[in-house]
Amino acid sequence: MAIDHADIDIAPFIDHSLLIPTATLQQVQQWCEEADRFGFAAVCINPTYVQQAAEFLHGKNPKVCTVIGFPTGAVTTATKLYEAQEAVENGAKELDLVINLGWLKSGETEKMHREIAEICAETGQPVKVILETTLLTDTEKRLAAEIAMDAGAQFLKTSTGWNGGATVDDVRLLKELAKDRVGIKASGGIRTVEQALDLIVAGATRLGTSNGVALLRQRSNPKQQE
Repeated sequence: MAIDHADIDIAPFIDHSLLIPTATLQQVQQWCEEADRFGFAAVCINPTYVQQAAEFLHGKNPKVCTVIGFPTGAVTTATKLYEAQEAVENGAKELDLVINLGWLKSGETEKMHREIAEICAETGQPVKVILETTLLTDTEKRLAAEIAMDAGAQFLKTSTGWNGGATVDDVRLLKELAKDRVGIKASGGIRTVEQALDLIVAGATRLGTSNGVALLRQRSNPKQQE
C-alpha cells in the first residue's frame, strides 16, 4: 500500500544538526530552542557543546546527540571511546559514530567490529553507526551494515555529509539489510521537503539535517520550493 506523503509529519524524524566548525554557543542554544518548539527528535551538535545542550534541553523531549570520530573516523579506538564516554558523562543520549573506512577497505573487519562493540557496551547509549555510503561499493555497504548491527548499533546512518549525502537507493538498501532490527538515519544534503519525504518512504526513521526549520516552512508554504 502506497504511503501518502501528505500523511507524514516530518518533524519527529529530524535530528536538528549543527556540525559546522564555526558553530557558536548562541547557535547551539537556538538549535535547541527550535528542536523543542518544532518537536524534532534530537539536536546533533559537536562534542564541545554537549554539556550546554543538555542544560538547554533539560526536561524537554528532544535528545542530545553528538558525533564521535567525526568526520573521518580515522582516529584510534581509544580516542573514540574516550570521546564517547565523555559525551555521555556530559549528557549525550545518542552517539553518531564514524566507522574506520580504512579498516573496512583493507579487510580488517574484526578491528571495526571490536571498536563499535566496545563503544556500544561501554557507553550504554544508542549508537548510530555512520557508514559513509558514498565512499563504499554495495558489497562494502552490506558488509559494514552487518558488522555494525552485529556489534550492537541501534541505527545505520548513511553519511557524515562531508563526502556527499543520503540517497533513496542507499536508504532502501539499508532498510532491506536491517529488516527492522535497527533504525535508519539518512543524513547529508536534505534540502527539500520532497527529498525528506522520499527518504522516509524509502525507510529512514531519522533525518539528519541542518535545514529542519526550513523544511517545515516549505511544508507549510510549498511555493518556497519553487
